[in-house]
Amino acid sequence: MNTLLWGVFPYIAMAVFVVGMIWRYRFSQFSWTTRSSQIYESRLLRIGAPLFHFGLLFAFGGHLMGLVIPKSWTDALGIGQETYHLVAVAGGWVSGIMIAVGYLILIIRRIAVPAVRKATTIGDVVMYVVLTAILVTGAWNTLTTTFDHHYNYRQGVSPWFRSIFTFQPNIELMVNSPFSFQAHAFLAFLILLIWPFTRLVHAFSIPVGYVTRPYVVYRSAGRKPARHTNVPAGLWDKPKLKEQV
Repeated sequence: MNTLLWGVFPYIAMAVFVVGMIWRYRFSQFSWTTRSSQIYESRLLRIGAPLFHFGLLFAFGGHLMGLVIPKSWTDALGIGQETYHLVAVAGGWVSGIMIAVGYLILIIRRIAVPAVRKATTIGDVVMYVVLTAILVTGAWNTLTTTFDHHYNYRQGVSPWFRSIFTFQPNIELMVNSPFSFQAHAFLAFLILLIWPFTRLVHAFSIPVGYVTRPYVVYRSAGRKPARHTNVPAGLWDKPKLKEQV
């Protein structure tokens, strides 16, 4: 079971992610969308969505720093464990609070607004369940590492994560890690597994075309457009209709 969880499942999740994303982009581009529900309700969305997404960006940056950069590198730069821990915990709390508040607003909105609730699919429900579990285990890990220095994930989870990409996964590192870190890591790869089949694909939509596309001109229906100097007088004037007696 340990071999399956920490030595096989990560590769299955990454393979499904890559193949699934290519397949969906190639054969189902019309489904590549956020399925936005802004048309149904925008007030709560304007508050919750930025908090949640910017919090996720900060959290992703912290995870990238903690998982990819080896402890020996920061030690070589003169950044001690206490300093690193203080910065990581502070950043984790800030991003965690932003994510928690924004996510709570979005969940309340999806449940409380009838139109948004009706637009929720089974895929959305699965995504929200997995995402909630990830956020809960991540918050628990942040809370425990803030006050308990007994386990250092940079000597356990991080080397295991890097060993996956060298195709020599060190399973023992995860076996000996706390359950909350195991659950968080498993759920992270699980969300990667289901990613291509949910609305999460919109995270990889980069609006490059907006830079070169022509302007879209909007004109009000209630006002006459400004008269150009080269346009003959009277061209923009509305024709007067004679009253029929």
